[in-house]
Amino acid sequence: MTLYPKLIIDALATVTYPGTKKNLVESDMIADTPSIDGMKVKVVLVFPRDTDPFLKSTVKAAEAAIHYHVGKEVEVNIETEFRSKPRPEVGKMLPGVKNIIAVSSGKGGVGKSTVSANLAIALAKLGYKVGLLDADIFGPSMPKMFDVEDARPYAVEKDGRNLIEPIEKYGVKLLSIGFFVNPDTATLWRGGMASNALKQLIADADWGELDYFVLDTPPGTSDIHLTLLQTLAITGAVIVSTPQNVALADARKGIDMYRNDKVNVPILGLVENMAWFTPAELPENKYYIFGKDGCKNLAEEMGTPLLAQIPLVQSICESGDSGEPAATRVDTITGQAFIALAQSVVTVVNRRNREQAPTKIVGVKKQ
Repeated sequence: MTLYPKLIIDALATVTYPGTKKNLVESDMIADTPSIDGMKVKVVLVFPRDTDPFLKSTVKAAEAAIHYHVGKEVEVNIETEFRSKPRPEVGKMLPGVKNIIAVSSGKGGVGKSTVSANLAIALAKLGYKVGLLDADIFGPSMPKMFDVEDARPYAVEKDGRNLIEPIEKYGVKLLSIGFFVNPDTATLWRGGMASNALKQLIADADWGELDYFVLDTPPGTSDIHLTLLQTLAITGAVIVSTPQNVALADARKGIDMYRNDKVNVPILGLVENMAWFTPAELPENKYYIFGKDGCKNLAEEMGTPLLAQIPLVQSICESGDSGEPAATRVDTITGQAFIALAQSVVTVVNRRNREQAPTKIVGVKKQ
């Protein structure tokens, strides 16, 4: 029996690719004319991406079709190529990002997302290129805080890959799972699904060149934190707490998580949020409704800097709810406090980079 290319192509035309519901020829998936050497046939199939769910089944179906329509004695070699370049491997995902800052808290309700948003905006106001990732998969709040709830990021093609284009506002590049889910519906995801969604927001987005990449992490210690630690080399963590003892106890756990021998992410410092209450009409007055200097004392105890004490002012809540965070207005008490926080973060990051080795990504041990 003599083999020739049309025989092979006709056989492949009987195979349907589930992604288009058309055959391989109609789907333009045959890269070149099949090469034939005696009874050996080599076919190159082109798939949209390396993670194509139909790849293995389509390759098997193509091989079976050649054996059925051409002959069982044909030796078939099917190779694959991809239209979209594969996702960069762990450790090479954000080549243009200089510093990755995880904003963390041991418990919810201490204003961690407020601090994350305002820190990012304040860094941008200081002239730095800033990205902000809302990594709180189950309770994303950044779309509301930035007043971009109706925004829908679109895909751009760059260097052979389809990448998500972050939303840009107040000089900050922003992505959140909140852009892709119904804001009125609870997000019911298993841990693995949430982790994969987070990886996609990190690796499949066009973050470009950034001086600071701020991660608004979920409260506590969870799968999401582990995913971040296994995916990114985090420059350092900023721990947010309120002054009362119950919050400080959870802040200790957050510090311990990053200082764990297997994690070893430097603690850049603590931020005491709601340090005191100041009425807008009486800016000189301070009322320590949650206790005084609790976070300052914890910082001294843990041997880490106190980066800022952020007062509780009614306008800080209102500005977050209205989509105009406090740091956008540097003429206010809280606006000035967040600018001071950003300056402190820049100082401690520069010192950390001078004095300490780069953070290593937490390894995944196979059982």
